[in-house]
Amino acid sequence: MQRSPIPLPGRPLLVAAVVVVLTTLLATTLTWWAPATAATTPLVGTASGRCLDVPGASQANGAQTQIWDCNGQANQQWTTTTAGELRVYGNKCLDVNAAGTADGTSVIIWDCNGQNNQKWRLNSDGSVTALGANKCLDVSGYGTANGTRVHIWTCHGGANQKWSTGAQPSPSPTPTTSPSPPPPGARPCDIYGAGGTPCIAAHSTTRALFNAYAGNLYQVRRSSDNTTRNIGVLTAGGVANAAAQDSFCAGTTCVITVLYDQSGRGNDLWYQGSSVVPGSPQSRPAVATTESLTVGGNKAYSLYINPGNSYWRDGHLTGVPTGSAPEGMYMVTSGVHVNNGCCFDYGNSETTRKADAAGAMDAINFSTQCWFGGCQGTGPWVQADLEWGLFPGGSQSWNPNQRAFPHKFVTATLKNNGTTRFAIKGSNAQSGGLYTLYDGPLPNGYSPMKKQGAIILGSGGDCCKPDGGANLSAGTFYEGAMVAGYPTDAVENAVQAEVISAGYR
Repeated sequence: MQRSPIPLPGRPLLVAAVVVVLTTLLATTLTWWAPATAATTPLVGTASGRCLDVPGASQANGAQTQIWDCNGQANQQWTTTTAGELRVYGNKCLDVNAAGTADGTSVIIWDCNGQNNQKWRLNSDGSVTALGANKCLDVSGYGTANGTRVHIWTCHGGANQKWSTGAQPSPSPTPTTSPSPPPPGARPCDIYGAGGTPCIAAHSTTRALFNAYAGNLYQVRRSSDNTTRNIGVLTAGGVANAAAQDSFCAGTTCVITVLYDQSGRGNDLWYQGSSVVPGSPQSRPAVATTESLTVGGNKAYSLYINPGNSYWRDGHLTGVPTGSAPEGMYMVTSGVHVNNGCCFDYGNSETTRKADAAGAMDAINFSTQCWFGGCQGTGPWVQADLEWGLFPGGSQSWNPNQRAFPHKFVTATLKNNGTTRFAIKGSNAQSGGLYTLYDGPLPNGYSPMKKQGAIILGSGGDCCKPDGGANLSAGTFYEGAMVAGYPTDAVENAVQAEVISAGYR
């Protein structure tokens, strides 16, 4: 027997109130920016302006997703459903491969099956959460280039984890603005991070490269008793405590055994030949007291490298880009302490410490060495060591934009998108803007890059042969960092301005 509804006084008003309450509750608790009913739209990466894409319009189970120029085709059209699916072609779902939960697990397409690894939440901040893994849809290595793969990663709020609906144009080849302004008092790595290209390794003997960094910069070992001491900063974000080194090394000789990584990833650079980096008998640590200078009016020491000194780290598991993933880097060096020996490099190198192949390296080279000609003047020059060659530009030929940087302090930068393009820049580190030496296609045979993810400083990638081999260079290192992703020109310009403000003298 069906009951009659109970009459309530003012029932229409009560119903209206309930509707208002429910509407408010849903608006404040749901984080979907997609409609509850099915809607088909592209998903556009905020950092790249490129669309979530199934390569080659493949409909095969297991096809790895990527980002690509938005083109309106079916392989970029995603339908949100009330079940939390993101469907493409109507019957394939965005899927976390094998229901994985680890950072870097591939995001693929698969027949829709209702399982948790095909459930997604589109959040109001632009992130997209894989519900089965509780991790975010992420563009690998902060990449922005066509073909950069998409996977899941711990949510961190970076631009490479933000997406929007609706087609947008691809970004210009050389964006001129940073995604967000750096915080007040920003150091180089704060600036890179605000630009969506975080430092994955940061080294200096002179100062902190993050505003909040209050740890150790490097370690010295004295010859009198072989004991060691870590040299830190005077204050968070400040300069080195040179007085601590002076006191510890008084009356004896000290060498620098390790440069500590400020990024928190543990990419410390130990001298080749140490117990940490064995098998390099021709390499030894640099003397710690050869050159002193001032930074912001405070005394500091450089890493003064002579032939036989070099430092290394295998970072392929700790954030250093590998393969064709994009990356950038900078260093502050000296234009008055250089030579033409192979090879004063800072950047990405082989984990094997052998000259493995074209594209196995991606490092800044600063020297008076010019392999192929095309370097104007007598140097020193900023070049790219891409293995099997130091490139003054995009080929083994004359580059009319190359110029020498004989200044006491020099800023050098390199960035490489891993597939099509690289750029090198240089400047006086005390004044002036960065000068673009080259910005264009990778050399023939270097696309895609084949980076292995080690970090080198002061030698070539195939250090160290019995005859010295690639460990014959001289150079000075004050500071430098490597970043994941392809930095914008605006970010690099801001880093140069900050270096100038640091006051190297």
